[in-house]
Amino acid sequence: MRTWAALLLAALLCLLTACGGDEDAPSTPAGPESVSLTVWGAEEDEALLAQIFQSFQAQYQGQARFQITYQPLSESSCKDTLLEDPEAGADVFAFADDQLNALAAAGVVDPIENADAIRGQSLSAAADAASVAGSLYAYPLTSDNGYFLYYNKAYFTDEDIQTLDGLLEAASAAGGKLAMDWSSGWYVYAFFGNTGLKVGLSDDGITNFCTWNQADGPIRGVDVAQAMVRIAASPAFANQTDPEFLEGVRNGSVIAGVSGVWNAVALQEIWGEHLGAAKLPTFTCAGQQVQMASFSGCKLVGVNAYSRHPQWASRLAEWIANEENQCLRFQLRGQGPANRRAAESAEVQDSPAIAALLEQSAFSQLQRIGGSYWDPVSEFALGIASLSGGELQPALDKMVEGITAR
Repeated sequence: MRTWAALLLAALLCLLTACGGDEDAPSTPAGPESVSLTVWGAEEDEALLAQIFQSFQAQYQGQARFQITYQPLSESSCKDTLLEDPEAGADVFAFADDQLNALAAAGVVDPIENADAIRGQSLSAAADAASVAGSLYAYPLTSDNGYFLYYNKAYFTDEDIQTLDGLLEAASAAGGKLAMDWSSGWYVYAFFGNTGLKVGLSDDGITNFCTWNQADGPIRGVDVAQAMVRIAASPAFANQTDPEFLEGVRNGSVIAGVSGVWNAVALQEIWGEHLGAAKLPTFTCAGQQVQMASFSGCKLVGVNAYSRHPQWASRLAEWIANEENQCLRFQLRGQGPANRRAAESAEVQDSPAIAALLEQSAFSQLQRIGGSYWDPVSEFALGIASLSGGELQPALDKMVEGITAR
């Protein structure tokens, strides 16, 4: 009997110990969360972004298990791709600043939380380009989205590069070409921008206003068109896209051209000590020398409002655009920083391309243009070489009608 009682007591004690053990046993740690992030960036940025992703993961090691996927996508195509299906878009993406209004209006990007700190670290123009109605919606990445003149110093003097006539004459004498892309309204703006003729975004934020076909005033639309006809007729002028320009430099046929800082590294490798960069020249129009204009802008880093990991996406976007990585971007890609301290570094200040961009900035305008601008301008510029005097005004009228279409 005593044995049975002892066995019963032992069984009860085991049962109580087992129940207590289940209640007090520590739970198994779940470990760091898994974070999958997709990043869209320029194809040329792949190697740069790989380094940035590596340093980001090292910085936050142990806080999460990261899977960061890079997908190449041009900054110019980002808005259209995102608006098709924001929920399927990248968590973090680089884009041109002229797309910001549309992305913010569609709710694809939200105001960033640490706006005051980011604004204080950025060049004022870059911070403004990243803002809508005074609120910062993206992280400023570069402040160099403009264009200027590249030239091979072996063929041009300082006097030659002051005027387009001088450039074409010297290029012709050397048997080389001066290249500019007339298939893009971005570059064609150079001829109209400082003439008193106007183009821009209307108050509705969608349509454009344009006076490029104006038939009176000190400089008329036909005066600009006639100047372009003369330039196109020069044997030293080449209408070439950016890749064609670079290929022409490589094979020696192009000795000057209009482009931006994204080609600085490649041109330095080809021309070496002969690399020259300067503001755009003047061109002859209506019997006077008119300074060529340019569009300017910035590249930004945005965070998708539909991201499954918004906090980590924001951290990664800020990391991509921080001072250290903007310096790295300049070293590897030659792109001008939007970060104030990075832009003031001696290395950046000594860059011929950045110096030329800053010189040209006095004659530039922040690009704020509605979508109906691009095709009519491209069609006009590509067809202008075949037009005679009486056909110029109708061609200008047709272009402006397309630019201002609702």
